[in-house]
Amino acid sequence: MKTTAPKRVVIKLGTGVLTSGIGQLNTGRIADLAADVAGLRATGAEVIVVSSGAVGLGMGRLGLRKKPAAVSRKQACAAIGQSLLMQTWQRGFDPHGLTAAQVLLTHEDLRGRDRHLGVKACLEELIAYGTIPVINENDTVSAAEIKFGDNDTLSAMVASLVGAQYLLILSTAPGLIDMKGTGRIVPVVEKITPEIEAMAGGTTDVTATGGMISKISAAKIALRAGCGVFIAGGAEPDIIARLLGGTGPGTFFVPSGLPLDARKRWLAYFQRPHGGIQVNACAVPVLRDQGRSLLAIGITGVTGHFSEGEIVNILGPDGEVLARGMAAFDSREVREIAGLSSEELKPRYPGRKRLEVVHRDNLVLL
Repeated sequence: MKTTAPKRVVIKLGTGVLTSGIGQLNTGRIADLAADVAGLRATGAEVIVVSSGAVGLGMGRLGLRKKPAAVSRKQACAAIGQSLLMQTWQRGFDPHGLTAAQVLLTHEDLRGRDRHLGVKACLEELIAYGTIPVINENDTVSAAEIKFGDNDTLSAMVASLVGAQYLLILSTAPGLIDMKGTGRIVPVVEKITPEIEAMAGGTTDVTATGGMISKISAAKIALRAGCGVFIAGGAEPDIIARLLGGTGPGTFFVPSGLPLDARKRWLAYFQRPHGGIQVNACAVPVLRDQGRSLLAIGITGVTGHFSEGEIVNILGPDGEVLARGMAAFDSREVREIAGLSSEELKPRYPGRKRLEVVHRDNLVLL
C-alpha cells in the first residue's frame, strides 16, 4: 500500500533485529538501519527510534545464557547493556553526520500530566536540533508499577505523544500471519477485530518481551491517535524505505475515524487506573452513543480505592471496560451516591456546581 510522504516516523526495533545472539550486537545491521534512517531524514522526515537490546547486551557481557528472574539482576544487565547499545547507534549514525540522543523512560514519566508534557517538549527540542532520539525503557530503575511492559507499547505511546504519521514495528516477525487460514502474511488490516487478535501469539525468545500480542495491542494505541502502523521483519534489506514506499513485505494497519485529541489519548493510554466504576445497562448508550457525562444515577458499584482526580475504568454491566476517565469524587463518595439522581445530590453538595462523577471532557471510550 502506497503511503503519503511522512512528516514524522517512529521506528521500533526489537532485540532479535539488533543482535545475532545473546549479547552479540549485529553491528552491520545497525549500520544498515542507521543508513536507512539517514535516507528517510534526507526526504525531510523527522525520525525517532525506539531501540530494544540493552538487557540482552548486558546478559552477553556477563556471560548469562537466559534472562535473570530477579528484577535487580535484570536492572544490572540493562545498566551494562544500555551504554553499549548507544555507542553502537552513534557509530552507525557517524558516517551520515547524525547525532543520537539517548532518552530513557518509565511509564511514570508519561503518566503524570506535567512530566508527560515535559517529555513531549524535550523530544520536540531534540528533533528541532536535528538529532535522532533513541528511546528505550529505563530498565535500570523500572519496577512493575512503572514499567511499560514491552517496547512495542512504549513505541506506540511515543508515536501518540509526538503525533507521528507512521509507526514501524520491526522485529523477527515478518508481519501478522494468518496461521489458521492461508498461512501467509496479512498485507492490510482495516480494523482490529477478534479474528485479527486471534492470529497473534507470544514469543519464546529468551531476550525478547511480548510477541505479536503486544504488537497488536500497540497498534490499537497508535491507530487511535491517527497513526498508521507497519509490522514487518527488520532483517529485510531497505525495509524502512520499502514499507513507506508501499513495496515492503509486512502488515499495514490502517487508522480509521477521527483521532483522539492529545488530552484524551493521555487519559486513555498513558494511565494506570486506580479502580473501577460499574454502570447499569441504561448508562452504556448514554456514554457510548450520546457522548454524555457519567452521572451517579447510572452507577451500580465501585471496585478498588481511588481519590478525587485519579483515573478510573468505567465498567459495563458485564464487567467489560467501556471507558476510562478522571473521577470527580473519591471511591467512598461514589459508593455512597451510586444510583442517586442529580436532584438528590444537590442537598448533599450545596456549594458544588458540577455533580458529574466523570465529566465527558475527562472521559474517553475504549
